[in-house]
Amino acid sequence: MLSLSKHEERVDAVLIAGPTASGKSAAALALAERIGGTIINADSMQVYAELRVLTARPTPSDEARVPHRLYGHIGARERYSVGRYQAEAAATLAETRAAGRVPIFVGGTGLYFDVLTKGLSPIPPVPAEIREATRRRFEEIGRDAFYAELQARDPQTAARLRISDTQRLARAMDVLQATGRPLSQWQAMDGEPVVAGLKTARFVLAPPRDVLARRIEQRFDAMVAAGALDEAGALTGLDPSLPAAKALGLPQLQCHLAGETSLENAAAEAKLATRQYVKRQLTWFRNRMKNWTWLEDADVGNFIA
Repeated sequence: MLSLSKHEERVDAVLIAGPTASGKSAAALALAERIGGTIINADSMQVYAELRVLTARPTPSDEARVPHRLYGHIGARERYSVGRYQAEAAATLAETRAAGRVPIFVGGTGLYFDVLTKGLSPIPPVPAEIREATRRRFEEIGRDAFYAELQARDPQTAARLRISDTQRLARAMDVLQATGRPLSQWQAMDGEPVVAGLKTARFVLAPPRDVLARRIEQRFDAMVAAGALDEAGALTGLDPSLPAAKALGLPQLQCHLAGETSLENAAAEAKLATRQYVKRQLTWFRNRMKNWTWLEDADVGNFIA
């Protein structure tokens, strides 16, 4: 148990959400050092071993200061799922508390925080042959026709998805084919939250948009200087349907390495894609985390004081 200053309630775990470049990792690290915490990843891209720089994973020196869990433990050519995250997060939570440390979940993936606080829909596993058939169908008829098919068969799910989000479109069709029931029906059924029964402190770090935009610019330039091009080159040929292939900046840098665009243009496109992603993150947080404590100051010091 701990008591956070400025928050009277004693809690068993801390959850820190925030968009890219909000300073949440720095805040979590400072808090973990102060209260004896273990930082547990809640970002879907920071699980990949080959993407330390491009996903702004904690540095080795940061990891040496306090325990970090569920970072960089998956290969980029693996299909990591929300269900697997749920199981690993639950196990890590139990191990952390048994060790007498405070679990601090930190990240920017809204769905992971839904799993932590609301539970995961009990969707049965989809057989590999169905996933393969879905992807063949997508390739045969193209994105627009595939989306039209999903609209006809599961209009509720299709209405919530962007046509450009091919990974989630395929997932919705996979579930429909495997279970005979629309994904929207499965998602209406919640499972057991990972933090069920625990007292939690929940924060959203959301600095002003202009601050985020400036940090995104500076951070991407720093990533390039720190070896992001090497990471992108090492993943040349990565199956575009894999989750890791959607890492911010990866497609743009790979286009540059293939001679299709200049580094300047690739960087500009990556920064734009990141700003657009931040906008979607904030929309998710505002819709689904209204009752969390929102910290909108640019200085994370107000959070850890």
